[in-house]
Amino acid sequence: MWRYILKRIVWMLVAIVGVAFVIFTILYFTPGNPAELMLGESATDEEISALYSQLGLDQPYIIQLGKFMYDTFIRFDFGISWLYKVNVFDELMTRLPRTVVIGLATMILTMIIGFPLGILAARHQGKWQDYGIIGICMLFVSLPGLWLAIECVVIFSLNLKWLPSNGIGSFAHYILPVMTGIFAGVASNARQIRSSMLETIRADFITTARAKGQKEGVIVRRHMLPNAMMPVITMLGGMFSHIVAGSTITEKIFGIPGVGLYLLNGITYRDYPVVRGCTMFLGVFSVVVMLLTDLCYAWLDPRIKAQYAAQGAIGLRRKV
Repeated sequence: MWRYILKRIVWMLVAIVGVAFVIFTILYFTPGNPAELMLGESATDEEISALYSQLGLDQPYIIQLGKFMYDTFIRFDFGISWLYKVNVFDELMTRLPRTVVIGLATMILTMIIGFPLGILAARHQGKWQDYGIIGICMLFVSLPGLWLAIECVVIFSLNLKWLPSNGIGSFAHYILPVMTGIFAGVASNARQIRSSMLETIRADFITTARAKGQKEGVIVRRHMLPNAMMPVITMLGGMFSHIVAGSTITEKIFGIPGVGLYLLNGITYRDYPVVRGCTMFLGVFSVVVMLLTDLCYAWLDPRIKAQYAAQGAIGLRRKV
């Protein structure tokens, strides 16, 4: 098991370095002059050239890449924002709680609603409950997230005036962003749970449990759910990493000063330290979540434990 963990950690470190290299290279070769965009159309060529040199953009690619790698992995410093004039990491930590609150609330409510719907659909396969749940799920999954968010603002904020449309002044400001994420999340969650449950229902150990006279509720709780959770863990890991990485559209529409809006503003104004810092943070966050997902999967799946235990035993016999 420890061999598996070490292997995944090494992969994670390689992935993080690769993410940093790709991020820097894409920004370096992106057309345009950030200095000209920052100063505006009224700036002279001398002013643009001076700022371009001050930002270090006139240095060769390899020197800029080396400085970026050194600052990121040795000093753990994302630099100072060209637009906001503050430390990028400090600003990220200020904005992160707002993004995480919305994401976690969306994920928890998605699980609370989606799991029972998926189980209900699986237990009534081929019946009206199954067709109704799957039909609604297909409808919500097919709705574009941007359109859904705008419609929520129009209906609940502009027309009914029940909820505020933007900002973070109170608890009510978080309801619409969370509601927008729940629709597609519940639909995906319910479909995945249903699919996993149907695969588990056909297993031999379920037939054996029923032959022994166990109650259906006990079979679902003790046998079906633990085995059906294996593929769901992978889905939840992706959903959790999407909490931060996929927050850009939601925060832009609802005016929430979170990580996603920070990244979007950095891209708009070509603020390279912000773009690099945000994308690096999101990349590391996603890779760590994937690592934890793999470890949970290995912990719950006896086959992975047995595989690495067998490999360890073979290696030990060879040494002897």
